[in-house]
Amino acid sequence: MRNEPLLQLDLPGIRKFKTGKVREVFDLGEHLLIVATDRISAFDCVLPNGIPRKGEVLTQLSHFWLDQTRDLVPNHRVAGPDDPLPLSLQAFAPVLDRRSMIVKKAQPLAIECVVRGYLAGSGWKEYRAQQTVCGLKLPAGLKESDPLPEPIFTPSTKAEAGHDENISFAQAARAVGADLAEAARTASLKLYRFARDYARQRGIIIADTKFEFGIFDGRLILIDEVLTPDSSRFWPAAQYEPGHSQPSFDKQFVRDYLETLDWNKTPPAPRLPDEVVTKTAAKYGEAYTRLTGRAV
Repeated sequence: MRNEPLLQLDLPGIRKFKTGKVREVFDLGEHLLIVATDRISAFDCVLPNGIPRKGEVLTQLSHFWLDQTRDLVPNHRVAGPDDPLPLSLQAFAPVLDRRSMIVKKAQPLAIECVVRGYLAGSGWKEYRAQQTVCGLKLPAGLKESDPLPEPIFTPSTKAEAGHDENISFAQAARAVGADLAEAARTASLKLYRFARDYARQRGIIIADTKFEFGIFDGRLILIDEVLTPDSSRFWPAAQYEPGHSQPSFDKQFVRDYLETLDWNKTPPAPRLPDEVVTKTAAKYGEAYTRLTGRAV
């Protein structure tokens, strides 16, 4: 078991395709290799210290959800979590184990596909100001963390740097085309409803989540991480109480700590104290165990 968080990764002889806030992506020729490090970001800044085993949780939880939803929406996965690595990667097995996924080379859509089932985060801020979320009119009198009458699709831009911005469905349709935007909305809502109902039976409320889609062989497929604590707002159902922000299993705990600091949310980001790191790792691990029934 790795005790120190994995923050940087190179695989000698394997070309790196892209470095994200959390993931390293390598080009295997026909496919891509996605490796989740233990880096954590908040307010679009990567923090200097990571969360031990976070990359394993994100990858294994994504594998779990891809297994659960593969009959609902096709996805980019080429190999399952127990499949052997290709010969070219076997020398790197100790570092790739449980934190890597081999996927198809899809062309990503230029939008993030967010589904909200509860009023929280930027949606709550917009609602307080305008009684809308991404331009969608909502009933009057809703409180923070209230369930919405129905889940709503609220796309956003996909910023290479800086903040993603909420956009209307009409803007999303202009960005990717009306047919693709409609297909992405339909798939996102289908996935969210399935996951929401599944998680609720296991004591977790999925308040909102972000999906990514791409085009492969002319077909829309689900790509990237799926329904993880990094891409979703997970609340413990037993403690749910609308009217204020909720305790969470996701990185909201880190954001809440950072909000107490005198930091302007621009790099360099502050180092997380050991207590916050330990509690965050525990929250990610508990979410994984509740949802999958397996230990991290």
